[in-house]
Amino acid sequence: MADDGDSVALYPDERIRNTIRLGESHYSEFKSALDGKEGNKKPRSVKGICKDIAETLVSFANADGGDLLIGVEDDGTITGIPHSENDINTMINAVTTHLIKDSRLPLGRSPKITIDGKVLLFFSVNKGADKIYQLSDGRCLKRNDKQNIPVSFDVINFERKEANSREYDRCFIDGAQVSDLDIDLVQSLADNYLSGLSVARYLQQLNIAEYTTSGIRLRKAALLLFSKDIQKWHPRCQVRILKVKGTELLGGKDYNVEKDEPLRGNIFELLISSWERLSLYLSYKTEREDSKFVPKYIYPEGACRESLINAIAHRDYSIQSGIEIYIFDDRMEIKSPGALLSTIKIEELKELKGAHESRNSLIASVLAKNKIMRELGEGLKNIFDIINTSELKKPELSSDNQSFTITLYHKSVFTEKELHWLKLFENFKLTPRQKRIIVLGMDGRKISPNDIYRAIYTDREEIYSEEMSLLRKYGVLKGISNRAAVIIAKGKNTNRKDVKRFNVIPPESVPKLTIYPAEQGLYIGNLSNAVTESDLRNLFDEFGNIIDIYLPQKPDKKGPMGFGFICFENSESVKNAIEKMNGHELRGKIMQLGNMKHDLSINLNSKL
Repeated sequence: MADDGDSVALYPDERIRNTIRLGESHYSEFKSALDGKEGNKKPRSVKGICKDIAETLVSFANADGGDLLIGVEDDGTITGIPHSENDINTMINAVTTHLIKDSRLPLGRSPKITIDGKVLLFFSVNKGADKIYQLSDGRCLKRNDKQNIPVSFDVINFERKEANSREYDRCFIDGAQVSDLDIDLVQSLADNYLSGLSVARYLQQLNIAEYTTSGIRLRKAALLLFSKDIQKWHPRCQVRILKVKGTELLGGKDYNVEKDEPLRGNIFELLISSWERLSLYLSYKTEREDSKFVPKYIYPEGACRESLINAIAHRDYSIQSGIEIYIFDDRMEIKSPGALLSTIKIEELKELKGAHESRNSLIASVLAKNKIMRELGEGLKNIFDIINTSELKKPELSSDNQSFTITLYHKSVFTEKELHWLKLFENFKLTPRQKRIIVLGMDGRKISPNDIYRAIYTDREEIYSEEMSLLRKYGVLKGISNRAAVIIAKGKNTNRKDVKRFNVIPPESVPKLTIYPAEQGLYIGNLSNAVTESDLRNLFDEFGNIIDIYLPQKPDKKGPMGFGFICFENSESVKNAIEKMNGHELRGKIMQLGNMKHDLSINLNSKL
């Protein structure tokens, strides 16, 4: 049976054990009180421990709050604090002695506690929504994921302008009881979180409730997330979906809203009901693929769902209005109440720099812990990545004094001219990112590495390298060497990545390639120079129909490179060949067989 509001409190030792089991995170950190190699541990210096305490608690207080455990190793092992009582008191007092004068952190209970016969210090600090905390040397720190990052006082001061909206979900509500919540829903989430955890303890563990002598006190976050009757606590906790005929919203006698559907409920209910309703509007088109007509959604489901979750999680609940989703003929606008936080620049979001801060820190934390939303700015990156893969026009982000809007389009990212240009390269089976690179080089334009990074919406070098290496292999991208680019950059006093060093080669100038899917390709390594295509065909013919065999030659035409490829008609042949022939001897050498990692492109001209 689910627990109710009369349950006993979550005791400190229980909370500590639960925190240790869940490990370090954006909201928790462990610090050892020992130093030295294993088997020869000694007490750490009190000065070092005090420094850790002050820096971590200031970081938590300037971010979203959190828990610090002293006497626990990074792996969760409880080793305790072997110091004297005076030293421990010095550590406890670090919360004042190591902070700027007259600072007072929003701490919880007394930190000293004994578990399994070992003394620990457990500091729990709330988010300081209306005050900025500094160390005694004037430095400001802020928690970012699992790190304590230096930030300026002015930056944090700028952030506090949204104190009211940030603090909204943390406020306690007089008169609210656990019985006002959907107990079955909360219990099911508690069971998934940690088996055996009661409703009341789960709410306390998430910091959306607090036990007092008069019973459980609920924060607004608990009611927004789990309330049975959301209208009682927030009349505009809703998502309103409006289907508009045309591309602009008209008023008066020309009012062109065909459907207007308001959906109400707590956050968990809204996540389900609003997505079920919205998904009906993701109308699809029918395209022909491999002689079949295949239905495809005009708007990618993943991007729409991520946008909806983003709006519900990060909207300003202190504003008494709801989320509005306008579905026009050419686009979808998801508008959530509340301007973009002042700490986040719209340009940073558009450039996918991972800018992140939770307006509703408790709501975001609960949704993240239940695997519903992504942490630390990954949601927008995912939206842009899905849209990019779908080859649709880039989403637009906008913010005014009242709302933040994400606009999704179902129009192709490419113009008619660009589509005709890409048609010339269709035999290369280009990835969505490669298509964007090819379009950059239209009309003989030279392109730089930074042009390419921006076009494929990434700053990750491994993604850049993978796409570029394949284009080079296909022969459709040529450019000067990296060394030459460095020399040019020095001469122009510019960044090497801004040097226009690549050209896209028109298909008629590229040697004809035959490209086979990776799953049909068999890689054969450690081949004797005496091995011929006939040898391989005779040896592997029993595993299935062989479409092609390729033995690469050295550039100087002085012999084979010692490896080759076989393309079979199906992937099952590849699997069987690897199982039976890997390690087989051919002309005095032991062959090494494996699967292809990329599609196999064979230059037919090189075989003539």
